[in-house]
Amino acid sequence: MSVESPRVSRLEPYLNRAEPAPTLLKMLVGVQLAGIREDAGLSQDQAARAVGFSPAKLSLYETDDHEASVLIRLLRQAGEPGWWQRYDKRLMPEWFDRLVGLQEAATAIRTFEIQYVPGLLQTPAYARAVVERGLPSATSREVERRVELRTRRTELLRRPDAPRVWAVLDESVLLRVLGGQDVMREQLAHLVELAGLPHVTVQVVPLDVTHASAPAIPVTYLRFGGVDLPDVVYLEQIRSATFLEDRDETEEYRVALDRLADEALDPRASMALLKETAERRYAAAP
Repeated sequence: MSVESPRVSRLEPYLNRAEPAPTLLKMLVGVQLAGIREDAGLSQDQAARAVGFSPAKLSLYETDDHEASVLIRLLRQAGEPGWWQRYDKRLMPEWFDRLVGLQEAATAIRTFEIQYVPGLLQTPAYARAVVERGLPSATSREVERRVELRTRRTELLRRPDAPRVWAVLDESVLLRVLGGQDVMREQLAHLVELAGLPHVTVQVVPLDVTHASAPAIPVTYLRFGGVDLPDVVYLEQIRSATFLEDRDETEEYRVALDRLADEALDPRASMALLKETAERRYAAAP
């Protein structure tokens, strides 16, 4: 009688997720297969030459029936498209598809922004202004589809299993007018509302903090719970993105984000600055 692998007990809860998370499931299966291979004492090259295994070596690579059934069920679910993968590929290039999938799978998302409010925290009107600014030649239909996609992404924050979100914004994000006074006032009020959720933290780095150790580009840091999945750092360019998974590289960004959070206003003071900016800079006309 085989003893259930501890891997199985950690994997089974993912079979009952309310929302499909194909990116997460593929990562989980990959990690577990790598663990099985390592348990069998095989290198990746050896595993790739599986056809030439001797019966004895192949038996070392096999797993028990229950673990195999869990992995197979996870693979089947991983093959089901996520909601975002139903959008036109022009709206979802491969790198953006991967980002959305990772955000859906993450248990914690940390982000630093120097130009825009992070996508997960945007209002529809602000998202529309961002799209129109970034894609001035886009048709109205394309703009609306992109806004719909961005708005659907924000629903992640309202789910029962929502990730912990920690956003640090440069104060210039609050001062850069996108969409007009009304849009900005609504967006800042939305940030205050979201920051009231127990799993959302928003901090602001004031312009007068000249020694802030801020990265020169926006950074998104994703962490995943459970079964030894690596942290991932996402760095976006104009038409592409870089995903870092090497532990030494991701650790550098984690430390940088920690320092930046220390240099920013604390959450309470950040909320006060958001409200003050909305009232002083974007007050409704009498």
